[in-house]
Amino acid sequence: MTPSTAIPANVPTAEDVRAAADRISIHARRTPVLHAQVDGRTLTLKLEHLQLTGAFKLRGALNALLAGEKTDKVITASGGNHGLGVATAARLLGIEAVVYVPETVPEAKARRLEASGAQVVRVGEHYAVAAAAAHKHAESTGVRYLHAYDDPFVVAGQGTIGYEIAQDAPSCDTVVVAVGGGGLVAGVRLGSGGRQVVAVEPEGCQSLHAALAAGEPVDTPVDSVAASALGAARLGDVPYAVLRENPVTPVLVSDAEILAARDRLWEEFRIAAEPAAAVPFAAWLAGRVPG
Repeated sequence: MTPSTAIPANVPTAEDVRAAADRISIHARRTPVLHAQVDGRTLTLKLEHLQLTGAFKLRGALNALLAGEKTDKVITASGGNHGLGVATAARLLGIEAVVYVPETVPEAKARRLEASGAQVVRVGEHYAVAAAAAHKHAESTGVRYLHAYDDPFVVAGQGTIGYEIAQDAPSCDTVVVAVGGGGLVAGVRLGSGGRQVVAVEPEGCQSLHAALAAGEPVDTPVDSVAASALGAARLGDVPYAVLRENPVTPVLVSDAEILAARDRLWEEFRIAAEPAAAVPFAAWLAGRVPG
């Protein structure tokens, strides 16, 4: 990778991931792994959909709220899983949470956020508008803003998935991860004990590929069936700093391949996955995972 001109402070390390695993263990589930055969090939699935809230985002939120500066209130912006992760982590820790969402957020997601105890604020038609409003409110009130992926504690928390894979599936030599803003893949790269990590993006959401080509995070177009979860227009500075020193193998999958993989997860395992969760499986099915 070409070095970036900006180096964020407090770039997380493998030791930070190990500390996060201990820190969040009392609250987060240690999700199981499933060893299987598909098309005559062996693979291992990390069943993170069994996590509290149904997504990995809880891990980073818990670690950030437990390890970062102590606070009795937190503000974030989200279109879905991150907001629910922050809201749930805050409820578990007795912290007030305010989640900004776009006015177009599906009512089902808004209801889940409200049910978790968070205050939900609807602003603008797009995530970027809601995020800008959340940042402004946090700065004006002095309340901590928790970023979905560009935060060292969040990255370390997400990396506990890789740490658990290394312990629970020691024969697994390659870990395949979907990429949006980069927090998950950066954390898994740190936590997976030196295993090869394959970073998979939809063809229409290439924040990592664009950053690698430019030598630094840059703005990119967002257009994919998986954009609701992987539609970060720009790779985070913290994830990029991690991946610059700890390279991964980047690959792309098409929307058609993503949808086919999503359907295959249901047919083979009765896992009802959103498109973003099927992205790593799509790369594996397409033969783009080395080894």
